[in-house]
Amino acid sequence: MANVVRAALVQTKWTGDTDSMIELHEKYARDAAAQGAKIMGFQEVFNAPYFCQVQEPEHYKWAEPVPDGPTVRRMQALAKETGMVLVVPVYEVEQSGFYYNTAAVIDADGSYLGKYRKHHIPQVKGFWEKYYFKPGNLGWPVFDTAVGKVGVYICYDRHFPEGWRALGLAGAQIVYNPSATHRGLSSYLWKLEQPAAAVANEYFVAAINRVGVEEYGDNDFYGTSYFVDPRGQFVGEPASAHDEELVVRDLDLDLIDEVRQQWAFYRDRRPDAYGPLTEA
Repeated sequence: MANVVRAALVQTKWTGDTDSMIELHEKYARDAAAQGAKIMGFQEVFNAPYFCQVQEPEHYKWAEPVPDGPTVRRMQALAKETGMVLVVPVYEVEQSGFYYNTAAVIDADGSYLGKYRKHHIPQVKGFWEKYYFKPGNLGWPVFDTAVGKVGVYICYDRHFPEGWRALGLAGAQIVYNPSATHRGLSSYLWKLEQPAAAVANEYFVAAINRVGVEEYGDNDFYGTSYFVDPRGQFVGEPASAHDEELVVRDLDLDLIDEVRQQWAFYRDRRPDAYGPLTEA
């Protein structure tokens, strides 16, 4: 019997405030569950605007504890209600002065499984993230969920192959990559990097991007979120480049074994030869 997981992601526009943004995502989650989805992921820092287009201390206000903050607690209730695994990216405050770009992973029964903190933090025009975030310090966890082994890699992380590989070595079957990336150089890379990572590591990737123009800057987020399989092929069509969209796709996890038997990348790795890569 095929091991098929119906998975969802959603790309949305910023609504203007946290309460309405959360309510919108709750609606999309219920819609996804009604279509039979068993796992769903949201975009980077989903309950806030992408404030990193500016460097202003007022934006520390968006941070909250994980898992004990109001958003993650509310998403735990939503996961239990819908019976879905949820990947919930938020701005985390651990203690005064310690802030992270984080994603909580919640199981289908509402239990909190843990969190991933973004490792690679950009500091370029339009992405002033070092002003707000410390680099992640929790490694690359893979979570045993009701649908299988799930990992997370956040936005700018996707440019770095090491974390993708670490997730594969830890057994990830589906990796969610929540992002906030706008038109420009990255739009050319958007449909290259995650499919390449899926091929190199032989698992499914869910690539999620925001959509629309937000109030903190004039950058236009280009959506086009998608699922990609271990062969690097899109599962269905990518989402719209301009509009909000819920994407629900069936992922055949048996394809992972099939591909890994055809392309034995894990067998043929040479970690004994890679030491110098970490010394530069």
